[in-house]
Amino acid sequence: MTVREAFRVAMQALAANRLRSALTTLGVLIGVMSVVLLVAIGQGARSEITGAIEGLGSNLLFVLPGDGEFGQGPTRSRFVLDDVDLIERELPGAETRVAGYTVGAEALQADGARVNATVLAVTASYPRVFNRELARGQAVTESDVVTARRVAVLGATTAEELFPGQDPIGRNLTIGGIRYRVSGVLARIGGGGSPFGPDQDRNVLVPITSGQRLFGTDRLDAIFVRATSTAAVEADRSTVERALSQRLDEDEFSVISQDEIIGVVGDILQILTIVLAAIAGISLLVGGVGVSNIMLVSVSERTREIGLRKALGARTRDITTQFLLEAIVLTGIGGAIGLGLGISGALLVAQFAPVPAEITGWSIALALGVSVAVGLVFGVLPARRAGQLDPVEALRRE
Repeated sequence: MTVREAFRVAMQALAANRLRSALTTLGVLIGVMSVVLLVAIGQGARSEITGAIEGLGSNLLFVLPGDGEFGQGPTRSRFVLDDVDLIERELPGAETRVAGYTVGAEALQADGARVNATVLAVTASYPRVFNRELARGQAVTESDVVTARRVAVLGATTAEELFPGQDPIGRNLTIGGIRYRVSGVLARIGGGGSPFGPDQDRNVLVPITSGQRLFGTDRLDAIFVRATSTAAVEADRSTVERALSQRLDEDEFSVISQDEIIGVVGDILQILTIVLAAIAGISLLVGGVGVSNIMLVSVSERTREIGLRKALGARTRDITTQFLLEAIVLTGIGGAIGLGLGISGALLVAQFAPVPAEITGWSIALALGVSVAVGLVFGVLPARRAGQLDPVEALRRE
């Protein structure tokens, strides 16, 4: 019997038991769909976060409190405004490429409108370090910092929500109950609504000195340095470390490059994606057990048929191939349908949900390959059992 003939016979056998075949493929279908969908969400989250970090600009150094581990609170920071001056004295041209900030969440009110926003108390160089352009008005200046002037630069979304249809420049608002005057509006970045980070268009920038008074602290949460080029990143890192070592112990600060942060975040999210795929793969395993069980039942039900085929000259290999192909076809069909549903689900998530989803070629190949492999692995035992039946005993069986 040729493979083509065995495939035809296998399809006829599956068509004769449509309901059972459909239920058998269900476990594989759900498993493949889950793998494709969860991997797409994991990959989407990875692209979203790394894209946000890269969107801050290139050649950035992040000076963070402690050893730079994720999850450390800013209250551990021992940075003060003088540390920015300390770095600026050591780095050439640092007046335009070193910035510090303190961050907090406050309620903003103006003309009866109220919104919650992230308030960044920043040094005057912050917009230049992060390439934040103004749509109109004036940014935070060095004079504003020195005099602790209560001025605010609104993100595009914040400006629209507080002053809909109006020009906010020169208008007053309150931040945490303190009155500020709007001096500028930042250009829109876009990409708001992500669940993996704050909306950059909902930020408010105020001078670091007046912001620290607002928050009741004198600390800086972080310092940022923009290197002049990729080649200068390591040299600037050494300079920053040397400068801060004059006042702080080595375990009280860390200088981390942008590429290092992207690498760490990427590794963490890659592990998360693999874990999600493994969890979804459990349903594929369960589906494979179901395929094996149904195929064993099928062998028992068709014992006389097997005996008749062998009596007419079918070889053990022919019977084994037939039942193995039945198992592979079952899982293959389930995998194909599950793949279609998984891709459709990922597209719907990307379109309508705040969680990003990104379909990757390797996840599609993995899901289909595993579904066929499940049929191969879990179909071997029933196929071998069918092929090894003694024709005389098989014909006697009722």
